[in-house]
Amino acid sequence: MRKVRDYDAELKALGDKARALKAKRVEQLGQLVAATGADMLDAETLAGVLLDAIGSKDTAAKEAWRATGAAFFQRRGKKGGGAAAIDGSGAQAEPGGDTARGSSPTANG
Repeated sequence: MRKVRDYDAELKALGDKARALKAKRVEQLGQLVAATGADMLDAETLAGVLLDAIGSKDTAAKEAWRATGAAFFQRRGKKGGGAAAIDGSGAQAEPGGDTARGSSPTANG
């Protein structure tokens, strides 16, 4: 005789896992905001900056932002592994990101 599956329990377990993953992602985004110093901005300014970045069609600007972000994570990783906790990868940033090692023209220092 076949074992009866408890679909309700499986669905509840999947929902719990999804909620835990979402909570972890929210926590990591908060850590990223704090690590970059963006927590010093008011919520409206931060939201406006993020919305402009999302809506931007300028691929050169997006690549510059990516390079600056990769350099940020590389610097943070060397100072004590804090970036690994933020980006969740435990490894250095994107392959090929070595060209942005802190000398990005868009970096604010």
